[in-house]
Amino acid sequence: MANFQKLTPRSEDYSKWYNELVVKADLAEQSAVRGCMVIKPYGYAIWETIQQELDRRFKQQGVKNAYFPLLIPKSFLSREAEHVEGFAKECAVVTHHRLMNDPNGKGVVVDPNARLEEELIIRPTSETIIWSTYKNWISSYRDLPILCNQWCNVMRWEMRTRLFLRTAEFLWQEGHTAHATKEEAEEFAQRMLNVYADFAENVMAIPVIKGVKSPNERFAGALNTYCIEAMMQDGKALQAGTSHFLGQNFAKSFDVQFLSKENKYEYVWATSWGVSTRLMGALIMTHSDDNGLVLPPALAPIQVVIVPIFKKQEDLDVLMTRIQPLADKLATMGIRVKVDTSEKATPGFKFADYELKGVPVRLAMGGRDFENNTIEIARRDTLTKETISLDGIEEKIKALLDEIQQNCHRKALDYRIANTRECNSYEEFKEEIKKGGFLLCHWDGTPETEELIKNETKATIRCIPMEALPGYKEEPGVCMVTGKPSAKRVVFAIAY
Repeated sequence: MANFQKLTPRSEDYSKWYNELVVKADLAEQSAVRGCMVIKPYGYAIWETIQQELDRRFKQQGVKNAYFPLLIPKSFLSREAEHVEGFAKECAVVTHHRLMNDPNGKGVVVDPNARLEEELIIRPTSETIIWSTYKNWISSYRDLPILCNQWCNVMRWEMRTRLFLRTAEFLWQEGHTAHATKEEAEEFAQRMLNVYADFAENVMAIPVIKGVKSPNERFAGALNTYCIEAMMQDGKALQAGTSHFLGQNFAKSFDVQFLSKENKYEYVWATSWGVSTRLMGALIMTHSDDNGLVLPPALAPIQVVIVPIFKKQEDLDVLMTRIQPLADKLATMGIRVKVDTSEKATPGFKFADYELKGVPVRLAMGGRDFENNTIEIARRDTLTKETISLDGIEEKIKALLDEIQQNCHRKALDYRIANTRECNSYEEFKEEIKKGGFLLCHWDGTPETEELIKNETKATIRCIPMEALPGYKEEPGVCMVTGKPSAKRVVFAIAY
């Protein structure tokens, strides 16, 4: 059962609130391995639903799942200079293949005679190992496109970690595709970004801005990085997903060529795209409150919980004559429902536990409800409750779940709109960025100006929006720092 010491209020210490909530809601905990986490069953159930929903969408685009090795020869990473530079400081390296008993009797030690001829890197991302494989799969235009995805873990040696948001090992999916033309690869990279955006908006109920990353923020080795950016309740930005147009960089590094229809050898064009368990952090920080998790129904492991209120077994038996048929009917409607008949806790304790865990709808029935053919219904997003008739309740619950889903999105979008504003001078920017939120500003397009802003304010360009944001016009102006021409405003924020 959950720990019901009150959470630290968000307004008092947002970071502490988040860390407490992840642990108390039974989502995850720190592990014995530095920087790594244990995802607990309730947290993993949410991740599984994320996986299922995304996997279905990927397959609608013709993508197939595969699996590639965890260990990558060090020489592979050396083949793409920009790529290795981007990940070199985060790599975990395997140097030996065997342990031995300590001659001094103190456990085991690394066998000095078992050093590998070439060190192996625990994958920080899989472009290199996958493109070395694609070389064996591709010889003709008839072999293209290849649309592969893998669900796996990766390792990036983070020094400062936070559960779900930044851990040394994390779970993710990474798609890697090979195409015959630049246009086809560019289109597919943007198509997958749209898949992510649709998922974020309609399943996670998180409003996102679709955009292009600036050169400084681009994925190492990509020609273009597309992203979806979300705003958390503390006004910080969180990158919720990325899709990369890799051009021919990796094809050239691994000599992946195909014979075209024109009977000429050409290098393949590539994309990669991914989201990770960081989405769990986004889900928590977008919707939850000082009472615990608030889960949009589409992702809730339990969408409806029914709590019978009884003192004796015979009372429970009577209540179950109505509760069980209701639960069965909801289940046949595709609703994830749980009936909690356990005697380990009081009804009040159960209510608090399911509130902490973000269950969207809670039903409770006692003896008086049974006599009156009623049931108490409470919704997690508004913390309101009422007693209603059991007649036609299944359809009412289905409609209520849809309403809660929409309300989660609407509330998050209202927050983002209220905390997005234009900024025209650098002096104004330096004051406004301290308040959090998204600032729409003109920028001269140079990495030097971008770097100066980052160094002086910690703010980064989250994206160059691909579409005009609601209520704002796309119009040219001048850079707030240098006064040089700017084609359109970009989104600045402090980010996770």
